[in-house]
Amino acid sequence: MDFLIYFFILFAKIVEVSISTIRIVLITKGEKTIGAVIAFVEILLWLFIASNVIQNISQDPLKGVFYAIGFSVGNYLGSILEEKIGLGLSEVQVIVKEDAGLMLADEIREQGFAVTQVHGEGRHDSRAILIMFVPRKRVKALVKFIQNSETGAVITVSEIKPVYGGYGMLRK
Repeated sequence: MDFLIYFFILFAKIVEVSISTIRIVLITKGEKTIGAVIAFVEILLWLFIASNVIQNISQDPLKGVFYAIGFSVGNYLGSILEEKIGLGLSEVQVIVKEDAGLMLADEIREQGFAVTQVHGEGRHDSRAILIMFVPRKRVKALVKFIQNSETGAVITVSEIKPVYGGYGMLRK
């Protein structure tokens, strides 16, 4: 019987913390309404779990141990789940030698990405800076494509808030 209580605490805490991770990401991405609905479910779970753990915890400290394990595993699984869902956009910047920039920009456009090219000056050479706003789900594929196309490219990826306007972007 005690084993079922431990399993319930562990499983419920994993679910609660995983959805908490998703909620936080949704809110930071501007999805306040969905985040609020998830928060309602999250706090209900927390209340039931916490009240079960606190009840007679001095006689059964393993409840606290399973609660802590569930919290840790929930954080890990929540971050993996959030990465798989891949909500939002990332900004990808690529710096290459100027003579390679135009050709690389055209190749990236052929892959279905919008690219803005900016002139830059490096220490010894002129550079092309390519700027793209990319759905997070497609960032890995784009980076791999760029690495295969231009071995000397400097690539940075940054998380961004929602974009308003632009080629291929939804206007909010």
